[in-house]
Amino acid sequence: MPNAELPQAKRQKMANKTIGTHNGTFHCDEALATFVLKQTDEYSDADVVRSRDPAVLDTCDIVVDVGAVYDAEKKRFDHHQRGFTDVHYGLEIIAKRLGTALDDPKVQYVWLKLYRDFIEAIDAIDNGISQYDSDVPARYRSRTDLSSRVATLNPRWNEPTGAQILDARFQDASALTGKEFFQALDYYRDSWLPAADLVKDLITSSKQSADPSGRILVFEQFAPWKEHLFEIEADENVPSVEPNQAIYVLYPDEAGGNWRVQAVPVSPSSFESRKSLPEAWRGIRDDELSKLTGIDGCIFVHASGFIGGNKTKEGALSMAKKALEL
Repeated sequence: MPNAELPQAKRQKMANKTIGTHNGTFHCDEALATFVLKQTDEYSDADVVRSRDPAVLDTCDIVVDVGAVYDAEKKRFDHHQRGFTDVHYGLEIIAKRLGTALDDPKVQYVWLKLYRDFIEAIDAIDNGISQYDSDVPARYRSRTDLSSRVATLNPRWNEPTGAQILDARFQDASALTGKEFFQALDYYRDSWLPAADLVKDLITSSKQSADPSGRILVFEQFAPWKEHLFEIEADENVPSVEPNQAIYVLYPDEAGGNWRVQAVPVSPSSFESRKSLPEAWRGIRDDELSKLTGIDGCIFVHASGFIGGNKTKEGALSMAKKALEL
């Protein structure tokens, strides 16, 4: 019977592409890989085939995490092989989720962030790559990462198992990884990208209203600024901002209506500051601090000098300006 005469549902089933991966105990990486592939136009209706039989895998349109071959042209992606150096398909999915064109610079930006903060660890864990170059035992053990939680979805040693049970559990694992993948992606879309734009705008406005030198940045609302600031300083396309230029950042403390003055760290994750608040101010509070500084409304300066507080924006700005002089 010609395909045109077959019922539509059956023709569709016969036309579906297939994503191949290994059967048996499943892991986070292939559970996520199959989910991600099904978000693309090419594989949105694909069936997932779980097998280690080379003859079965050879019938699949694309194979991930099994097969001992890494060849992008043949669509064979076993990331355990030496040739595994690239990433694929992510840009299309990110562009869709952002609702923008594939060549939008934000797509590449989010793609790199998502790979670094979400995907890379999953690849590394599956390939047995240690997070630290050290033989010193870890101080504690964590089993709450995504790879560990996927592993717990496999049947326990004293539970019933078999191909049908494992395949059903694999679907649960794929859904779990997909949910968290999109949560991470949506965070960059809905929070991270707007914060990057806001920090750029606030750097410009700070130079106009608070400190033309750019050493003091005044943010009229709090935003996660550290990583954005360092990225902007390193961006050659933003010539008005120089590396190590910003020394203090001011922003409102939304909980209490006060203002904070925070020293910019030497790196986003460092506890060392480019210029801490003056040592003589550290650990001093309230009226005693106001008398010491000659600035009304002082609330505190942390004992390490990385942050201080004032009741008003003007007071916090005065603290930052005076700290620059000392």
